[in-house]
Amino acid sequence: MRALLVISVGVTCAAALTLPLAAPALSAPPPHSASALPPESPGAGPPSVRAAQLPAAESAGSTQSLPLEPLAAPSDRSMGSATAGQGLERRTARPFSLVGVVWDDAEAELHGTVQVRTRAAGSASWSDWQDVETHNAEHAADLGSDERSSGAVRGATAPLWVGASDGVEVRVQPEPADPQNRSDAAPLPDGLRLELVDPGPDPAPGPVGEAAPEPARAAPVGRTATTAAFALNPSPPTTTPVVVPEVLTAESEAASAVNAELAPLGASVIPALTKAETEEAANVAPGAKPYIGPRPGIITRKGWGADEKLRERQFAYTKTVKAAFVHHSATGNNYTCKQAPSVLRSIYRYHVKSSGWRDFGYNFAVDKCGNIYEGRAGGVTKAVLGAHTLGFNSNTMGIAVLGSYSSTNPPAAAVTAVSKLTAWKLGLFGANPKGKVTLTSGGSNKYKAGAKVKMNVISGHRDGFATECPGARLYKKLGKARTSSAKLQGR
Repeated sequence: MRALLVISVGVTCAAALTLPLAAPALSAPPPHSASALPPESPGAGPPSVRAAQLPAAESAGSTQSLPLEPLAAPSDRSMGSATAGQGLERRTARPFSLVGVVWDDAEAELHGTVQVRTRAAGSASWSDWQDVETHNAEHAADLGSDERSSGAVRGATAPLWVGASDGVEVRVQPEPADPQNRSDAAPLPDGLRLELVDPGPDPAPGPVGEAAPEPARAAPVGRTATTAAFALNPSPPTTTPVVVPEVLTAESEAASAVNAELAPLGASVIPALTKAETEEAANVAPGAKPYIGPRPGIITRKGWGADEKLRERQFAYTKTVKAAFVHHSATGNNYTCKQAPSVLRSIYRYHVKSSGWRDFGYNFAVDKCGNIYEGRAGGVTKAVLGAHTLGFNSNTMGIAVLGSYSSTNPPAAAVTAVSKLTAWKLGLFGANPKGKVTLTSGGSNKYKAGAKVKMNVISGHRDGFATECPGARLYKKLGKARTSSAKLQGR
């Protein structure tokens, strides 16, 4: 997508991965107990039994970081030497599936084009050149925040999913000089590096199929839930699941414990509930009109294989959830739903290890088949502080639809999943999906700090930030998502 220039700032979107200037509420991981859940978590429901457990997976995934080299200068010397780009010639690499480019100074902007071509693993077949979306200074932690001052944050492009590959070529070209305005070409940022991310193997079990079936519902309150109730593809009734003891790492147990009132500790899926079950779990008073949509099935961080040792140990919370911002990940559409967990692990590793952020940026993700995934750690019923919409991260949530939707229509299943997720999560906090909300800007290229902005409860990233995100085609579907979400709430 092209950046929109507002107040002389060039911006593109794969998510504004930024934390507000105000210090977030931080919470250390809860004690390692199935009952550990941050207080005031609406809709948590009764505690569940411990899941059938499998051996903990080894820390998966890796990142290759390759410094870029100067490319041959253009033959047209009138353009000046500053137009010489950087890149890497074709080369073999260890297996990877996602690429991106980072640089040293998070405040420096990359004004130019980034293109890659890759070789399919185990073959001699090279792809065509593919564009990588550039990020600018806004797509990192805010100035003055602990995350920014840590010294770990880098400038970064959007990540691009390329599938299993073992060869790569990259070229980065600055914007050309403008003779009419007598402006020179902007120099490229210092320290450009190509990041090649291997997501590692899927966790066991990894039952996310193309058909994207809704997870089985939990057993009714008062009954004993079985492990099959928490499997995305439960075994036939005649099959007895094998229970193998699992040793969760402290980090994995903490990330799971904040959801332990919704699903067993270590569960891969938080099961879907009916509207009645959802209202009962939310402790709605008899006769009250709660306007909460049925809880959809949600694949947990454990389910998509998040390496909990990568993220910062503490969780960050905001006060409430007044609105939802919808994004596209801008990682391309060349993935299958079976690969979606690998895409998420790759983005997560790129956000944390390559870009220097504290965790996955979005609160939730949705794939093209309509599967819903837990994003930033802290508990799916909680007001977890995300890093998705610069200036409006507080008191909101961010949902990333995996893919690029500037010129491609989003799948109906993905839009439906956004409706289901917002009907439930916004309902827990009393928000009307078809309503309006006034939010206070923390400062962005569209609204100055302190500005009171009225916008839709379900908005696109572009509503709070000058960007094309979530892509024109997905943005056009948000009206339908609002209507469907409100209907699911019973409005």
